[in-house]
Order: sequence, then C-alpha cells, then structure tokens
Amino acid sequence: MKVMIIGASGIIGRAVAENLEKDHEIIRVGKSRGDLLVDLTEESSVKALFERSGKVDAIIATMGSVHFGPLAEMTAEQFNQGLQNKLLGQVRLVLIGKEHLNAGGSFTLTTGILTHQPIRTGVNATAVNAALEGFVLAAANELAGLRINAVSPTVVTEALNKYAPFFPGFESASASRVALAYRRSVDGIDNGKVFRVW
Repeated sequence: MKVMIIGASGIIGRAVAENLEKDHEIIRVGKSRGDLLVDLTEESSVKALFERSGKVDAIIATMGSVHFGPLAEMTAEQFNQGLQNKLLGQVRLVLIGKEHLNAGGSFTLTTGILTHQPIRTGVNATAVNAALEGFVLAAANELAGLRINAVSPTVVTEALNKYAPFFPGFESASASRVALAYRRSVDGIDNGKVFRVW
C-alpha cells in the first residue's frame, strides 16, 4: 500500500514510518521537511499536497499542536490555536483527502490520553482530543467505502524530557509501542475506533 504520514519527522511519525516501511510505500509529509510539504491550517496547501501525491491507500496524521496554560488566564485566541491546528487540521485532511483515497483506504488521526484523563493546564488539549474522537465516531458512518480511526497515546517515553512535568504519575509508552496502533488501523478492518495506548 501507499501510505502518507503527515508529521513524519516527529517522534511518533518517525516510529510509525519505521514500522510501516517494511511492507508499505511511505510518503513522508511535514510542514518544513519531508518528501512533500503541507500546512494543514491552509486549505489550499492541503489541496496542493494531494495534487502532488496522487491517490494513496492510507493517510495518517501524527501532528497537531494545542495551547497549554491555566484556564483562568486563557484567552479565546489561545484556545483557538488548538482548534485551528490539531482539530481542524486533521478534520480538513479528511474532508479533502477522502477524494484522494483509493477504495477501501483508511484515515488514522491522533488524539491523546488527555481526552479521558485531564491534566492541569490541559483544557485546550482535552477539548480538542474529545472533539476529534467525536468526529471519528460520526464520520465512520458516512465515509462510504473508506475507514477512519484514531490513536490515543499516553505521553511518549521519548518525549518525557519535555513533557514529564505536565504528566506527573503517568505511565509513558515507547514510540514503537504507539506505532503498533497505527499499524493496526492501517492493516486491520476496524472503523470508527479509538486505539488507546495507555
């Protein structure tokens, strides 16, 4: 299969590419580096991405940023960062990408443990992740001939040097373990599922 990975240079994206490249053709996509470039916050950029890539069999998104900060100090503009980037970026990928997936193809989006286990300063992340999981649940019923799932990882072991203070007492998961969930989504038969790696 031809598999497109958006966010392929990140910790999770690299692990997913390493896992899947053994038996799939991988197109690595990033905002600033990769086989192809895209800015998921811009519709024209997403359309241009698929014009260059042609049809693919699976699309994986392992990207998306949100705003971390105390709710008492948060502005609507800050909250909107996560909506525009992680939420609408991945939704936009599906809305445009569905016309560029081969029959039987799949989307795999990325949410996170904060959907169900909030942390201090993580309101934006929890809201965005929950919205994405709702989108996957509903969209699975209307993507005729296509599948869509999401992977919800805990904090990744390789990123603890940056994120450990935000996740006190949380058990981490290695990027290679998280990558298995993306493999399951791409090569499996599930639709409308959230694979939790935590």
